[in-house]
Amino acid sequence: MSFDLHGRAVLVVEDDFYLADDTRQMLEEAGAEVLGPVSAANEALSLLEMLRPDYAVVDVNLGAGPSFGLASTLQARGIPFVFLTGYDPDIIPAEFRGAPCLQKPVDPEKVLATIITLENGAQNRFET
Repeated sequence: MSFDLHGRAVLVVEDDFYLADDTRQMLEEAGAEVLGPVSAANEALSLLEMLRPDYAVVDVNLGAGPSFGLASTLQARGIPFVFLTGYDPDIIPAEFRGAPCLQKPVDPEKVLATIITLENGAQNRFET
């Protein structure tokens, strides 16, 4: 499968080093500029102060249990994101149910395919 994300920036927030690195590599091979990966929400928020990614990949649990503050910030800024979680998807609060949620362990190619779906959805919103 061939995906093209040239000209797109993707923030990767994942505390599992191997998953974060595999995701980074897959996104870069598709042409995306990867912001991070970072392993903590505060690091991601710091990056968001300086940069605006087109998309984000966000782990639900960054060490202290499920957290959705970063997702709230992304949503408020209109940045589409994908959740990664080892939890049951029902843990996702109702306000984020529109965001794709992938179960860990996840194949980085599935993360990429989901971002492409977001990309296509964004393009479709502008086509009238």
